[in-house]
Amino acid sequence: MADPAIISQLRETLSTIEGSGFRRRPVLPFGVQRMDARLADGGLRLDALHEVAGASADLTDDAAATLFVAGIAARAWGPVLWVVRRRDLFAPGLYQVGLAPKRVLYAEAADDAELLAIMEEGLRHRGLGAVVGEARRVAMPATRRLQLAAEGGRTIALLMKRHPRQGGDPLAAPSAAVTRWRVGCAPSTPLPVEGVGRARWQLSLARQKGGDPFDIQVEACDETGRCALPARLADRKAAAGGADTRTGRAAA
Repeated sequence: MADPAIISQLRETLSTIEGSGFRRRPVLPFGVQRMDARLADGGLRLDALHEVAGASADLTDDAAATLFVAGIAARAWGPVLWVVRRRDLFAPGLYQVGLAPKRVLYAEAADDAELLAIMEEGLRHRGLGAVVGEARRVAMPATRRLQLAAEGGRTIALLMKRHPRQGGDPLAAPSAAVTRWRVGCAPSTPLPVEGVGRARWQLSLARQKGGDPFDIQVEACDETGRCALPARLADRKAAAGGADTRTGRAAA
């Protein structure tokens, strides 16, 4: 057994370190154990910038990326500021993934520079649960400003990177974002009868600070903003008596 005196000394050391400026970061987990376990922080840091892009310029992938962002915002703690360049958001679609209209404050920006400035002001306000913005061109200094504005608070910054009109990877430019995601559509959940089952997404974590990239297929966000593993993968784990990978709870 460990010496109680050593344990006490370790606790004092940890307390001293935290008092010197190192502290636990507030985190928003996905609730999918297989995802959270591969994220360096066990989820998405709330006091940080995260970037999301569609896997392609196709409108279906763009919609999937939008709903992925909306699901994250839906699980945040307070009002959501969503800054747009064009009026193409479909509020009922956001509502289907848990983001109620009464929680969303919309702002329309004339260009990317104004959009980023509004995002920064929203992050510094400290009274919002999430700040979302949609932009095409974002330079590294602008992402640093967003990251600095988010640090020290509990407002998650979500930046959607639209595909350039001339083509190219929207996540190719350097960024200070803590995580960078690509979201694409995958074949929907099969049904025993004719029809379309629950939508699925192919998620690709292209980069994360302190961890490795990975790919995973999930079922799209439900009305609570939560993703899930496809049933065949989750049931396989549950049948073995392990954790329910859809929620992270122990299987019954």
